Amino acid sequence: MKRISKSALLLLPVAVLAVILQSCGSSQAENEKPKETAAAAPALEAFNLQKGELSSSIQIPGELVAFQRVDLYAKVSSFVKKLYVDVGSEVSTGQLLVTMEAPEVNSQLSGAESRLKSQEAVYLSSKATYDRLLETSKTPGTVSQNDLDIAFAKQKSDLAQLDAAKASYNEVGANRNYLEIRAPFSGVISRRNVSAGAYVGPAGKGSDLPIFTLQEQKKLRLVVSVPEAYIGYLGNKSEVDFTAKSLPNQKFKAKITRLSGVLDERLRAQSIEMDVENKEKKLLPGMVAEVSIPLTSEDAAAFVVPSSAVLNSTQGVYVIKVAGNKADWVPVKTGRRVDNRTEIFGDLALNDVIVKTASEEVRDSSALKNVKVIAEK
Repeated sequence: MKRISKSALLLLPVAVLAVILQSCGSSQAENEKPKETAAAAPALEAFNLQKGELSSSIQIPGELVAFQRVDLYAKVSSFVKKLYVDVGSEVSTGQLLVTMEAPEVNSQLSGAESRLKSQEAVYLSSKATYDRLLETSKTPGTVSQNDLDIAFAKQKSDLAQLDAAKASYNEVGANRNYLEIRAPFSGVISRRNVSAGAYVGPAGKGSDLPIFTLQEQKKLRLVVSVPEAYIGYLGNKSEVDFTAKSLPNQKFKAKITRLSGVLDERLRAQSIEMDVENKEKKLLPGMVAEVSIPLTSEDAAAFVVPSSAVLNSTQGVYVIKVAGNKADWVPVKTGRRVDNRTEIFGDLALNDVIVKTASEEVRDSSALKNVKVIAEK
C-alpha cells in the first residue's frame, strides 16, 4: 500500500500538468480563431471597361529600288558605232547615248525614196489625164461616160499606190532613226554591256543583253511586304521611318503611296510602296532598309484592357465580367498587345465591370462577394 500511494503521488503532478497544457492550448486556439476570421480574403479588384487606342509599330525589312528603271536594246540589226556615255554617267531626257550603223538600212531608204518619186509621177500623169477628159466631156458627144469613169478609177488607184509608197518610205525612215538611242528619262547609267563595233539587234546573240541600263536616282521606291496580320492597320499617306545599313545614324521618312490590294499567294503579305525623295543621292537603288511602320487602329469597337484581365483557358479566351455579383465569362478575341495592354473584341459594353486579374479559380457564374472597383490608368 505504501508503494502504491507513492506511485500515485508521483503521477498526480504529471496529470495535473497535462490538464493545464490542454486547457491553455484550447484557449489559445479560441483566441486565434477571431484573428483568422479577421484576416479574410483580399478584395477582388475590377475596373470599368473603356475604349482606348494603342500606339505601336512593327519593324520590317524593305528594299529601295529605282523609281524608273529601263533596259535599252537595239530595235534593228546593226553595229555599235559610238558610245557617248558609260557606267555612272548622269544623263537627261532626250540625251543621245549611242549611235549605230546599218548600211542596208540606208539602201532600203534610198529604194523607198525612188519608189515614192516614181509613184508620185504616175499619179500626177493619171490625174492630168482625168482632168483633160473631164474638161473635154463638157462638150456633148466627145467623151463617153465609161472612158471618164475608167480615168477617174485609174487616178484613185494611183493615189492609193502613192500613199502606200509614202508609208513605206516613212517606215524605213523610222527604222533609220532607231540607229540612235536617246535617254527616255533623266537618271544614271548603271550598266553597259557592249563596246564600239559590237553587233546588236532584236534577235540572235546581239539581243542577249541590253546596251545600257538606265535608273532614276533622285526619286526611289521603298518596297515592303506587310504580313496579313497587320494590313488592317495600314492606310494611304501613313508616314513611316526607315534606316539603311550603310547609314545607321541617319533616319529617313517616307509616306505610303501605293498598296497592291492583294496578298502574295506564297508569302501571304501585301506589297506596299513608298516614294522617297533622294535629291542628295545618299540612298542607292538596291539598298536594304529597316522600316518602322506605325500601327494605328481605326476600329471604334475595340476595347483596351490590362493583359492580366485576359484569361487564356483550355476552352478559349475570356474576360470575367461582374454581373449581378456573379462572375460571367465573356468570350473575346484579342488584337494587338503593347506594354501589358491588350485590345479585345467581344460582346461587351462601355463601363462593364471587368476583373483586373482573371483566373480560373473565379469560376463562371460563381458568386462574387468582395469586389473592389478601381480606376484604370
